[in-house]
Amino acid sequence: MIKVMKFGGTSLGSVDAMERTASIIGRDGAKKIVVVSAMSGVTNSLIGCIRDRPPIEGVLASLRDRYSSSAKMIMSPPLFAEYGEALDSSLDDLRIVLNARWKVAADPLLDDAISSWGERLSSLTMAYVLRSRGVDSVPLTSEKAGIVAQGTPGNGSADLDATHRNLRNNVLPLLEKHTAVVLTGYYGCDEHGRPVTFGRGGSDYSGSVVAYGTDADCCEIWTDVNGFMTADPRAVPSAKCIEEMDYNEAAELAYFGAKVLHPRTVEPVRRKGIPLMVKNTFNPEARGTLIRAHKTNGGDVLTSVAVKCDLSIVKVYSSEIVYQPGLISRLVGAISDAAVNTYAVSTSLSTLAMVIPTPAVDEVLRRIDSLGEQQVEKLTVKGNVSLICCVGENLLNVQGVSARVFSSVADIGANIEMISEGASDVALNFVVPSDKAMDVVRKIHSTFIGG
Repeated sequence: MIKVMKFGGTSLGSVDAMERTASIIGRDGAKKIVVVSAMSGVTNSLIGCIRDRPPIEGVLASLRDRYSSSAKMIMSPPLFAEYGEALDSSLDDLRIVLNARWKVAADPLLDDAISSWGERLSSLTMAYVLRSRGVDSVPLTSEKAGIVAQGTPGNGSADLDATHRNLRNNVLPLLEKHTAVVLTGYYGCDEHGRPVTFGRGGSDYSGSVVAYGTDADCCEIWTDVNGFMTADPRAVPSAKCIEEMDYNEAAELAYFGAKVLHPRTVEPVRRKGIPLMVKNTFNPEARGTLIRAHKTNGGDVLTSVAVKCDLSIVKVYSSEIVYQPGLISRLVGAISDAAVNTYAVSTSLSTLAMVIPTPAVDEVLRRIDSLGEQQVEKLTVKGNVSLICCVGENLLNVQGVSARVFSSVADIGANIEMISEGASDVALNFVVPSDKAMDVVRKIHSTFIGG
């Protein structure tokens, strides 16, 4: 049995966390590929360095102290000495990259190389921690493993088929020797061997890509929560952990607000029908959430309700815009070129309405204005709105569910600004004023799930 186990930054953030993570890995008898994130805060620190350009030796000293101080308390002196040499070698390589970056005004590929260094240090450190517990393990970077990335730096995607070929050659032979492979998450490499990151939180996606590439029997995402919840427990204290979901439900919730899983994680494992499990490093005995193609327990009308805040509605007015597909394409393309997520789109005879993150509004307006479209008559922005996402396997198959959802919204006294229904088979999404959003979530949860 081959298992991919991905551990996030909080699972590596302290001596206790490292030892707990090593214990979870060590007690599992499967052939294991461990995918790791940077320690909590390290990626943010590295990205800040790119912006602020502090003295390089100070950056390296801080990273060395962050990783080695925990490792020293776990490893024997001889093993720690060996680890220290490998750590210094990795930091020497980072020094070279930082020096190169400091000499140029901008270089997105060097930025990705720098921001991914925390994963390299985590891979190295966790491999040695496992060795200290008697687990034969080897650290492996994405370069050496052969994780192939394509697309834009900072927001790349994996070439799944090329990665599959490489992992079968570079990783599976190690597993056959019962060696645990500790692999860097968050990034792959382009055709020239240059690091391309998968976006913030992309180590979840890396775990799924590795599961695809090795034809794993299971992919586990170890994080700091018990799994997907029926709602955000900060808004709904009675929210419960969801024991089982299908791929579609998990993908929708991840995309529209649940921070348990990176939204792109589902697709690679879905392609091969690999079960995905979300577990809590700090509560490993909890059942967690199992995600697969079909649920065995049937499906409730509503599985979960999520909310995405800090959004705005941008409306573009143009006479008979619906009959001008070229204009719509150019407008949406301008937003896509800015790497801005569009969470909902609605059209009428003379209006195109799009829901986007509020921090991106100024850039979106600038890009639309730069198109110089004479057919655009007016632009308006409505801020302080939130997107409610109701998810359930049978949500759109049961008559009257939408009416009950909107009745709950009406009971709260909230206006519905936009509706998106039918784009997904398992989700009903709509926009409400932000000051009513949490009340709406609580009301819908109470109506359909209870508590």
